[in-house]
Amino acid sequence: MQKISEEEARSLGIETKYDLMDNGESRFRLNCSADGSSYCRTVASESGAWQNSHYHKSVSEFYVVQSGWIVYAEKKEGEFKLRLLREGESTTFGPLVHHNIYLSSKSVIHTIKYGEPVMNDWFPSPELDKLTKHLYPSELFSL
Repeated sequence: MQKISEEEARSLGIETKYDLMDNGESRFRLNCSADGSSYCRTVASESGAWQNSHYHKSVSEFYVVQSGWIVYAEKKEGEFKLRLLREGESTTFGPLVHHNIYLSSKSVIHTIKYGEPVMNDWFPSPELDKLTKHLYPSELFSL
């Protein structure tokens, strides 16, 4: 096996990116610019928090809960739903499905984006934020 350098990976359209988000999450990304796919490991903050509601026009997102739990909110064709996912469970959001994720304290999730390669295919969903940001999952589900 031969190691691939970061420089060589970048020349092939592969980049890594690490961010501390405003809600306290740590995100570790692997982006593949050539086909628009990406992988992200997200580690929640000490207190847990909602992400920002959004949707995509061309890509789908597959979420897997490694540890802890998440609650996801989805708004599709005017229908709003909330669902709890525990360790080992997963869900997928297709294009144009507005969604938001609440990560429990210190939970770890994996997100894979795939689909049509479009730059900047992330659109805010303020209407879903209004439905979710004030909700506390512990009041909605038996955790």
